[in-house]
Amino acid sequence: MCRVLIAASGTGGHLFPGLAIAEAFRRRDPATEVTFVGTARGVEATMVPRAGFALERIEIAGLKRVGWRQALLTLLWLVPKSLWQSWRILRRRRPDVVIGIGGYTSGPVVLMAALMGIPTLILEPNAAPGFTNRVLAPWVSAVAVAFPEAARVFGAKARVTGNPVRPEFFTTPDLARERRRQSPARHLLIFGGSQGSRALNERLVDALPRLLAIVRERGSPLQITATHQTGARDFAWVRAAYERAGLQERVTVLPFIERMAEEMARADLVICRAGAMTLAELAAAGKPAILIPLPTAADDHQRKNAEAVERAGAARCVLQAEATPERLAEMMRELLEDTAQLEAMAERMRQRARPEATEALVALACEVASRQKTIRGERRPLRRAKEQRC
Repeated sequence: MCRVLIAASGTGGHLFPGLAIAEAFRRRDPATEVTFVGTARGVEATMVPRAGFALERIEIAGLKRVGWRQALLTLLWLVPKSLWQSWRILRRRRPDVVIGIGGYTSGPVVLMAALMGIPTLILEPNAAPGFTNRVLAPWVSAVAVAFPEAARVFGAKARVTGNPVRPEFFTTPDLARERRRQSPARHLLIFGGSQGSRALNERLVDALPRLLAIVRERGSPLQITATHQTGARDFAWVRAAYERAGLQERVTVLPFIERMAEEMARADLVICRAGAMTLAELAAAGKPAILIPLPTAADDHQRKNAEAVERAGAARCVLQAEATPERLAEMMRELLEDTAQLEAMAERMRQRARPEATEALVALACEVASRQKTIRGERRPLRRAKEQRC
């Protein structure tokens, strides 16, 4: 039996690849014991137990975009506390390998595991590596990266695997592809990440009525519907705004989409942020997109991600400051009316998919665990030698 501990917390962009990895370990060996480490606040608090995996919790918060008092409290109290909690979890769970996916928990858990001599692996999903992973790099056993550009930062420890994506994004039938060739009906999917985006919500609530007005004025045969994920905070007012515009029959408003692969399969065009995991899912599903990068993302990594995809011809990138409702409405109209362009963008997006990424990352984790076992020469086994390892 192999024991795996995955540190992933905060948002779906951190949690969903962790779940994909956990499920891949289970497919490889159903007896694998997978434990997640998260917080009590993030999406992991409900989604990890629902997926059938154990969840341990630590207390930790971020240091970026907070006041100096909060940063000082985190440094002097929460960081030491989170390291102590991580040590206790690692002593109790005794993992063969620890994998850091991202979020606040990844730093203290992976660092403590490395200090304890436990094999460690981190995932860098972006073209521009983030602060936490750059700090952890000297301590970890290996780094799985999604972009070749990131591999240069981590040197010999890096292995280009791609970003892990849940299997359903590759296997769910593309319901929109055939419809585009046979019907003027078009479906939009709008979301700003698992927690929603106020900026995207405000713009799209204005842009969709404008889009429909333009289509009517041009006498276009387009029949447009949409699904809009708002996040819990904005759900009520967004739904009310569409009702005031008379679009309640055309736009389905949801606080959260749990079956995202199925929702993407229905979409002809996606309007969303440019997080690395979102882009990996778009590639797996083969969906053209209008990308509006989060301007406050660390090291501006979402803009760099979006520009890379735009250069490949798979998406359009619009900076948030330039994403006016008028511009978004015209851009959506242009793309939705041009079936050939949608098809070409979808194919280029599909070419960016890495269906082997999850298995490659799992294989790297097992290689790291095996390599560390050899280095130790079994002098300090994490548990009885007769038990099977990764």
